[in-house]
Amino acid sequence: MPYIGAGFHFLIALFFAVHAMRNKREMYWLMILFMFPLLGSAVYFFAVFLPESRLERGMRKTVIAAAKSLNPGRELREAQQAFDLVPTAQNQMRLANAYLDAGDTAKAVQQYDICLQGPFASDAVIRMNAAEAKILHGQAEEAITLLLAVSKDQPNHRPEQQALLLGRAYVAASRQQEAGTTFADAVARFGSMETRVEYALWALQAGEQSIADAQYAEIQQNMRHWNSDTKAMNRDLVKRLNSAFAGRK
Repeated sequence: MPYIGAGFHFLIALFFAVHAMRNKREMYWLMILFMFPLLGSAVYFFAVFLPESRLERGMRKTVIAAAKSLNPGRELREAQQAFDLVPTAQNQMRLANAYLDAGDTAKAVQQYDICLQGPFASDAVIRMNAAEAKILHGQAEEAITLLLAVSKDQPNHRPEQQALLLGRAYVAASRQQEAGTTFADAVARFGSMETRVEYALWALQAGEQSIADAQYAEIQQNMRHWNSDTKAMNRDLVKRLNSAFAGRK
């Protein structure tokens, strides 16, 4: 029985090792995973795998919304205090994220631009967050440049999120054909609710009625099988979709 348990721990560590290699993670993760299979796997799960998962993104949005309603501005204040006390690259990254979550895109872009010149310049998370801030701040072409660089350097890092951000950036830059191609590829590759909603919304505003109607029908069909948790996680997406299609009728 001990051998079975050890083998199971090794298989888990192997799974995370493959994930680390595909996502071009630092080599020390492989050492940790194989030297300490059980503990290393647990650390990797919470430090790397979970933050990159689709579930975590939904949970993060929910936590941020709840925190804003209970104590608006708290994270931004704490991030600013931490950076003022210890102006490290890590604290600057936290401050940039806090500005983005608070909706202050001008200051978020400013902080991300500084981060992109420091030790996190090649970090995929920073570049993607910076791209999101730039899209919201009207700097779509700069966002496209960042996202294409991430796609080239780290194609396996949150590929669905990369595609969605790139599609949104193309829309913001009025590059409609490239936006449509990007969203269509994302639907074909991932087929998630978010990719279908973004594709349907793009098609609607681009005048591609047949595509919009087809995606809307597919989404409605999928929604019939949702449980309460799935409905709650996708509530904002559904609201955006229904609002756009209601305005058409």
